[in-house]
Amino acid sequence: MTVLPYDAVLCDIDGVLRHWPTVGHADLDHVHKLPAGTFAAAAFAPPRLHPAITGEITDEQWRSAVATDLADVCGSMDRARNVVTAWSDLMPRVDQEVVSLLTRVREVATVALVSNATTRLESDLARQGLHDLADAVVNTSRIGVAKPDPRVYLIAAERVGAPVHRCLFIDDTIANVIAAREVGMAALHYRQIEDLQDALSTLLATEAPDPQGL
Repeated sequence: MTVLPYDAVLCDIDGVLRHWPTVGHADLDHVHKLPAGTFAAAAFAPPRLHPAITGEITDEQWRSAVATDLADVCGSMDRARNVVTAWSDLMPRVDQEVVSLLTRVREVATVALVSNATTRLESDLARQGLHDLADAVVNTSRIGVAKPDPRVYLIAAERVGAPVHRCLFIDDTIANVIAAREVGMAALHYRQIEDLQDALSTLLATEAPDPQGL
């Protein structure tokens, strides 16, 4: 019998599975005639973002607050809402190679998506056909804590029913990777698809068991 190196693979979403347009936020500033960096400063400053990814506020409340923050520099609330609407309509690119790898791994191990995200995550995953890619989705806005808080990793391991030392965690942010290692997980700092291929190679080389034992 083949002994698998991991019982579960826990994968970050944005930066690994999905990739947002690198010039998207700069384009928002340019198209709406805002000083460079205005939009990102309003939307992603820690005091504004953290409540949204820990569930203190909903995604809708976050976006409304960003519009309010932008109203003065935009000159009106209507213009600010237009900026937020354009931002909300942006769509990330799904990396189909990562989708394929996780789909194959799921034949032999449990797969979970673990993301610092707002309450919109589940609907976004469904819109992009990713809602059934994994066995579980750990959305930080639903659990009240965000990576790199160690509780995120412990909750994720519990959700997939695996001991932490039998989990492989994958993330493109090094602080999140370090935190996973500190709780006892194996962890990969994702930078390119080859990193993931190498990390999953042993699992991918394992054939799924025949349910009829043939």
